Amino acid sequence: MDKERIASMFSLEGKTALIAGASRGIGEEIARVYALAGAKLVISSRKAEGINAAAERLRKETGAEILAVPANISYPDDRNKLVEASMDWAGRVDILLNNAGTNPASGPLADVEESAWDKIFDVNLKGPYILSKLIFQAWMKEHGGCIINTSSIAAYGNGGNIEGAYSITKSALTHLTKILAFEWGKYRIRVNALAPGLIKTRLSQALWDRPDIEVTAQNKAVPRLGIAEDLAGAALLLASKAGEFINGQDIIVDNGSLVTR
Repeated sequence: MDKERIASMFSLEGKTALIAGASRGIGEEIARVYALAGAKLVISSRKAEGINAAAERLRKETGAEILAVPANISYPDDRNKLVEASMDWAGRVDILLNNAGTNPASGPLADVEESAWDKIFDVNLKGPYILSKLIFQAWMKEHGGCIINTSSIAAYGNGGNIEGAYSITKSALTHLTKILAFEWGKYRIRVNALAPGLIKTRLSQALWDRPDIEVTAQNKAVPRLGIAEDLAGAALLLASKAGEFINGQDIIVDNGSLVTR
């Protein structure tokens, strides 16, 4: 194997990636890496201002072709609009990254309002499921592809009286990943998940923006908190030819936190 062969294994030239939840943090960083690997991008998030600003940053940094589509992944009309816009613009979607997520409720399950419960499930579980179905029907059933769901190591715990409802959706998303991988493998569609540990993003700010966090980090296998860049390599592996034999897996990227519990 030579350098050119290795480079080609991680190339996304000729591919189009749709990334839901890409205006900042993990989604934007993975979009950046996919663009540098040669992919065309369709990126979305709820607010037009945020996703348009992210698209402008990415165009300047990577020179990639990018379509920004404001879309709330929990709204049926927005999901349909996102898929239609992607197919009209690119004519294909080879890679789908379901990265949109929310956690409007913290604390014990007994204190979670029904409206918050519904919102968490609509965004974190139903949104990825329906968007995957739409992309399956629009392109991947006939042409194959790759779907990546952003899960969490919260899927493997009890939520610690802080993020119980959120952790339930991530457990379900991990299992959805496995079921879709089983059912859609015959169509040459790979479905995997990424399970980040504690990453310094706005969504997780309540968990890392506290005085004792650096002490907590010292207990990990590698003593530091995660940043969005830490997910990019695994996301590229799963989307590229280098990962073509990986299917139905939940790739844990957590700084060793699970093995130190």
